[in-house]
Amino acid sequence: MDNFSPKSWNQKTKPHLFCAGCGHAITLKQLGFAIDELGIQNKTVLGIDIGCSLLAWNFFNIDTIQTHHGRTTPVMVGYKIAKPQRVALAYMGDGGGYAIGLQSLLHAAFRNNPITVILINNENYAMTGGQMSPTTEIGIKTTTSPNGKDIKFGPGFKGPELLRGLANEKAFIARASVSNPIQLKNLLIKAVKNQTDNNSFSFIEILSICPTNWKTDAQQSFDKLKEMEKYYPTGEIN
Repeated sequence: MDNFSPKSWNQKTKPHLFCAGCGHAITLKQLGFAIDELGIQNKTVLGIDIGCSLLAWNFFNIDTIQTHHGRTTPVMVGYKIAKPQRVALAYMGDGGGYAIGLQSLLHAAFRNNPITVILINNENYAMTGGQMSPTTEIGIKTTTSPNGKDIKFGPGFKGPELLRGLANEKAFIARASVSNPIQLKNLLIKAVKNQTDNNSFSFIEILSICPTNWKTDAQQSFDKLKEMEKYYPTGEIN
């Protein structure tokens, strides 16, 4: 994708606005590769949620819609209904998809709306200070669980597994990780093709790192990510 020209575009958008080491940048780079390989730049629209995901608004030279928090899924469903020939991507964090936006996500999957939802799971509300989120695992320390998440708040929320149980059989459901960019890109391609070729719903959760709120260096961040992958297994969810 020609995001590096003209020169003014490069000056306005590079480097990205995410924190140093943030996994969003890895995810979006692979999404760009996927868009390029599929040749869909001119017909793709990216819906972005409030939270760290909103910093993707100028990452690509494609049409972008900024939505209210938790409303990215229904906005992109509506857009797809109005413009069925377009490729509709909904990009959000675990708060936008699994907390305030869960109802809309569940019904989009149940109705088999032909959009592709991409959700980042870094086990915290990163933009607002690293609070506990639905995906925070038991024992994990956050700003609102300084002694570790208590069991009374429930285990980490497994969204893809929930969606698989209620989504249409044609829906594509998967989980990837920024620790494996090649698998991530390939699953993104499959998710988008399921929308374009099968006119069906697609969802991919992406396990990501958050060095700023985790207070980890590069090695520690990926060590923690590997631990996450034990609880949140990657691959297609069948």
